[in-house]
Amino acid sequence: MASFVSVRKMEEYLQFEEEEMKQEKKEGKEHEHIDDDDDDDETVPLIPVPENERSLVVNIDSSLKEEKIETETKTSEEKETTVSAKAITLKYVSLVTLVFQATSLVLIVRHSRTLKEDGPRYLASCAVVNVELMKFAVCFLLVFKDSNFSITGLSKVLQEEIVKKPMDVLKLSIPAGLYTLQNNLLYVALSNLDAATYQVTNQFKIITTAMFSVTMLGKKLSIYQWIALILLMAGVALVQLHTHSEESDSSSGSQVIGLLAVFIVCCSSGFAGVYFEKILKETKPSLWVRNIQLGISGISFGIIVVLIFDLEHVKQYGVLQGFNYITWIVITLQALGGLVIATVMKYADNILKGFATSLSIILSAVISIFWLKDLEPTSMFFTGATLVLLATFLYSYEIKSNGNSSKASNNVNGIHSALK
Repeated sequence: MASFVSVRKMEEYLQFEEEEMKQEKKEGKEHEHIDDDDDDDETVPLIPVPENERSLVVNIDSSLKEEKIETETKTSEEKETTVSAKAITLKYVSLVTLVFQATSLVLIVRHSRTLKEDGPRYLASCAVVNVELMKFAVCFLLVFKDSNFSITGLSKVLQEEIVKKPMDVLKLSIPAGLYTLQNNLLYVALSNLDAATYQVTNQFKIITTAMFSVTMLGKKLSIYQWIALILLMAGVALVQLHTHSEESDSSSGSQVIGLLAVFIVCCSSGFAGVYFEKILKETKPSLWVRNIQLGISGISFGIIVVLIFDLEHVKQYGVLQGFNYITWIVITLQALGGLVIATVMKYADNILKGFATSLSIILSAVISIFWLKDLEPTSMFFTGATLVLLATFLYSYEIKSNGNSSKASNNVNGIHSALK
C-alpha cells in the first residue's frame, strides 16, 4: 500500500512538472510575439497597492510633472534671452555699419579729391563705371550662389527676369540714370565742399523724398514730420549761409558748384527713391536680380558720360589714369557699401537710422576740423547742424500704430541704399 502511494505521488509530481514546463514554454512564446498577437494576451491580475504607497506614487508623479514644467519654462526663458541678446547685438552691428559706411565714404572721397599728387587725378566718370561693373559682378555671383551654383539655374533666372522682361529693364533705366547722375555729382560736390557741410546739406533729400512721396504715392505725413521738414529747411539754410560767409571771392564759384551738385543729388535721390518704391510694389524679384537689371542701364549711362565729358582725357592718359589704392577703396566702398547696408537695414528701425545719421554728421565734422582741417566751425554752422540733427530724429519718430508701415519703409530704404 505504501509503495502504491509513493508511485502515485511520483506520477502526480511528474505530471505537475510537465504542466509547468508546458506553461513556461507557452509564456515564452507569448513573450516573443507580444507585438504581433495582442489579442492572445492573458489578462494580468492587478496587484492591490496599499493606500500609503499609492499616495507616494501620486506625489512622485506630480513632482516629476512640476519639474518638467519648470525645465520647459527655464528653456523657453533661456531661448527668449538668447534671441533678445542676439537682436540687441544685431542692432548695434547695424548702427556701427550704417555710421561707418556713411562717414567713411564721404571722408575718403573728399580726401581722394583734395589729395595733392603728381600726374593727372582720377576721372570721376571712370570711377563710377568701375563702381557699376563691380556691383554688377558681385550681384551676378550672388544670383549664381542662390541658384546653387548651377549654370542651368542661373541662365533660367536671367532669361526669366531679364530676357523675357525687357519692359522691367526699361522701367528701371530711369532710376539707373538718376543713380549714375548722383554718383558722378558725389565727386563734384566733395571736390568743392568739406565732408561735414556735405553731410548736413545732403539731409535736404529728406525734404525732396517727402514731397515726392506726398505727390506721387499719396502718402500723409504726421505733424511731427511736417515740423521736422521746417526745422530741416532752416538748418540747411544756416549751413549754406555759413558756407557763403566763410568762402573768399576766389573760391565762391567752387562752393556754389558744390552746393548746386548736392541740391541736384537730393532732388534726384528723392524722385528715384519714390519711383523705385512704386515699381517695387508691382514686381518682386530678388535684390541681386534688381541690381543686375539696373546695372545694365547704369553701365551704359556711365560709359555715355565718359564719352561726352572725358573722352579726350581718356585718349591721352587712359581709363585708369590717376587710380591708386585710395581710389580703389572709394570704388569698393561705393559698390559694396550699399549692398551691405541693405542686408543690415532689416535690423535697423527709423530711430536707429536717425541716430546713425546724426553720429555720421558729428564724426564728419570732428574729422574735418581736426584731421582734414578744411572746416572752420562757427556758431552759424553748429546751429544749423543742430537743427538738422533734431529734424532727423523728429522725422524718424515712430508712432506705435504705424509699426508695420515703418517696417515696410525700412525694407524699401534698405533696397534703395543697395541700388544707389
